[in-house]
Amino acid sequence: MMQCEHYQRGDCRSCQWLELPYAVQLEQKTAHLQQQLQGLETSHLIWFAPFQSAQEGFRNKAKMVVSGAVERPILGILPNPLAPQSAVDLCDCPLYPQRFQAIFPLLKDFIARAGLVPYNVAKQKGELKHLLLTESQHSHQLMLRFVLRSEAKLPLIQRELAGLRQKLPQLAVISVNIQPQNAAILEGEKEIFLTEQHTLPERFNQIPLFIRPQGFFQTNPQVAEGLYGTAQQWIKDLPIRQLWDLFCGVGGFGLHCLKALQMQNTEQQIHLTGIEISASAIAAAKLSAQQLGLEKQVHFQSLDAANFALAQADKPDLVIVNPPRRGIGQSLAEFLNEMRPHFILYSSCNAETMGKDLQSLTHYQMEKIQLFDMFPHTSHYEVLVLLRLTP
Repeated sequence: MMQCEHYQRGDCRSCQWLELPYAVQLEQKTAHLQQQLQGLETSHLIWFAPFQSAQEGFRNKAKMVVSGAVERPILGILPNPLAPQSAVDLCDCPLYPQRFQAIFPLLKDFIARAGLVPYNVAKQKGELKHLLLTESQHSHQLMLRFVLRSEAKLPLIQRELAGLRQKLPQLAVISVNIQPQNAAILEGEKEIFLTEQHTLPERFNQIPLFIRPQGFFQTNPQVAEGLYGTAQQWIKDLPIRQLWDLFCGVGGFGLHCLKALQMQNTEQQIHLTGIEISASAIAAAKLSAQQLGLEKQVHFQSLDAANFALAQADKPDLVIVNPPRRGIGQSLAEFLNEMRPHFILYSSCNAETMGKDLQSLTHYQMEKIQLFDMFPHTSHYEVLVLLRLTP
């Protein structure tokens, strides 16, 4: 069992299941998933054992609230923003890679040198609100983001930046995000890059992917790699020539599946259409396709996934859906029922909304299912389901 002094002291309860043995955590998640499938046809469903996570050191990202004083900043959580004394320093959080422990003191020193006064919610004074640190599993390069109230301290950050980069040569992407509101919002719309490089290269299963500021990327790379790899295995031998990746993000699922299908069908071109509302995610997906030499077979577009699907006449063989927590919704489920692609690959971060969506996909039968433990010590998990059109 993972040992955490913060949990034992009651300082931080983010890992609400920490006292449960890991095997019991997986059992409870599996039971919850089975509950969501009640009333659905499961007689032909193949259940795979849960994909397990490392129990500590698995996160690639630290989201730190900055509090305390400029010469002694605290990086961690602030349970009560109106009571600065409630701040908890989480630089030794066991969920982060061991490497992070050597980085945080250097960042604290930088905050002091640049005079970045931590923001005080009660007084509405100060500048530095959050520090966001992300690491690439592939290269161990880092992306560092400062969330500030305004651009006032930008010259001071730029003045001290060379010294920080000398101490941390693995810093590849550095940016400042401006969040002017006195509200519990992690980041604002404006991003100011302080490095030429704007994205952090990652690689899962030999597929290049790019992490970018303000974008969604899985925080458990080992399990994410397993999730994408499983999707590849499940679809590589299926008769698929056209596939859609709806809610495609930076293209992880679509590019994995396209690559696997292409390797099995070297004489025939497979076509992928990827749809995502975020323009910067689409830019990252296009960069991945370019590096794989698949630009001619891929069409990534920045559109609302549901609206795109409802407006199309062409019929794909496979539709991949990886929706946000609200699920795909009734209208998209009904559209898929009418369009009837041969296969649907559904990746979910919320089994409860997925269960409702599956109830709506009345022309489909579940073939394969697997739970992916992306968030150990919590009740959250991800799940992958392969659906086949019923004859």
